Amino acid sequence: MTASNAPEPDQAAPRFGGVPVHKRLRAAEGTLERAVMVRLVERLPVYGALPPEQLGGDIARQVVRGIRTFAEVLRTGELPGPAEQAAIRESSARRADEGVPLEAVVSAYHLGAEECAAQVFSAAGPGDLGDVLLVQRQLLAYLRLVSCDVAAGYVQERQMALGDEQVALQSLLSRLLEGGSPRAAADRAGVRLPPCYLVLSISVGPHPDELLPGVNHAVAARRKLRRLRNELQRQTAGLPLSVLSGSGGLVLVPYETPAAECGPADRERLTRMVGQLGRMCGAELLAAVVPAAPEDVAEAARLAGEVREVAQASGRGPGLYLLEDVLLEYQLSRPSPARRGLAALLGPLEGRPELLETLRTFLAAGLDRRGAAARLQVHPNTVDYRLRKAAELTGLDAARGADVVTLHAALAAHDAVRRGGTGGAGRAGAG
Repeated sequence: MTASNAPEPDQAAPRFGGVPVHKRLRAAEGTLERAVMVRLVERLPVYGALPPEQLGGDIARQVVRGIRTFAEVLRTGELPGPAEQAAIRESSARRADEGVPLEAVVSAYHLGAEECAAQVFSAAGPGDLGDVLLVQRQLLAYLRLVSCDVAAGYVQERQMALGDEQVALQSLLSRLLEGGSPRAAADRAGVRLPPCYLVLSISVGPHPDELLPGVNHAVAARRKLRRLRNELQRQTAGLPLSVLSGSGGLVLVPYETPAAECGPADRERLTRMVGQLGRMCGAELLAAVVPAAPEDVAEAARLAGEVREVAQASGRGPGLYLLEDVLLEYQLSRPSPARRGLAALLGPLEGRPELLETLRTFLAAGLDRRGAAARLQVHPNTVDYRLRKAAELTGLDAARGADVVTLHAALAAHDAVRRGGTGGAGRAGAG
């Protein structure tokens, strides 16, 4: 068919009972708008909760625009062009900014389309089957295009908003870790500062999937970290701040009890939380905690990292630790004239890491040779042999009560000297 013989859009448009469907739709525009608005409020509670000015203004205008746009699709047989698609994305972005869920925005368009279809299909007769099928195809194509545009506009707006929020939260976290008053940074981030932060320095072990050959270990680590963050958010009443990697990091948990008033009940609650975090992410967690007022978070982060390092170095297992749990090891790992002398007591074991590790594990197991053997995955006789060999080389016998305290002190000093300093947590806090 030549262009000169091509039918006008109105002539090619689908008809019910001889009347173009788009004309029926435009003629019923006012009735349809009211019907769609009623359905939105009844079926989508989030729309019913919008301010009346907004519902009767912008939302109603978008409903009318949607009816007219679909009527134009029926008239021309062509889907909305770039200008109309941009308007749909812009409207969706406004809904995102207002906090209307994406599924509700998409559902609103579908409810509007259902109402339009019900209006026009009621006029179709037995001889209109071909046009009914054509309208259905055009309706599905229209909804597919609109759904994509709604999602694109919504996601773009949320990404921009989340980017701004993350920058503000990162600024707050940095300010807290620098010390001083974080009030201005909290205001910019829209965060209410709690009376206390539980400052957690966390070490995260590998998930079993990270140890399997042929598995993408980076993906396994990210999945582990995502589960950890999700559970942390679920367990926390406020907004936790964190810098985490697959091996651990630092977490600030907002807490309503002032730091000076935290006691055994708070420790039990946090111990359960750390245990649950480990179960949900599928990895062993060793965490040290120091409660602190917001302006004291910087010093608390340093101390929490040091406590975590000492707990790990002294062979503690997964769980939660406070400074009071490692007082002796912590103090012995601080710089002093005696520290290098204590560390030198284990000098003969340099180059024999299996002896040093057996000695450390035996002490951590409470001098239980079978318990130490189970942790090391060796036979108890192997533990006995290694302990005897360590005693021969150092002159210190882990089975002799008088030497146990000295060995604990020597191990703490040895670890501190090997780290090359005091084990400051400002560096170690990120795991």
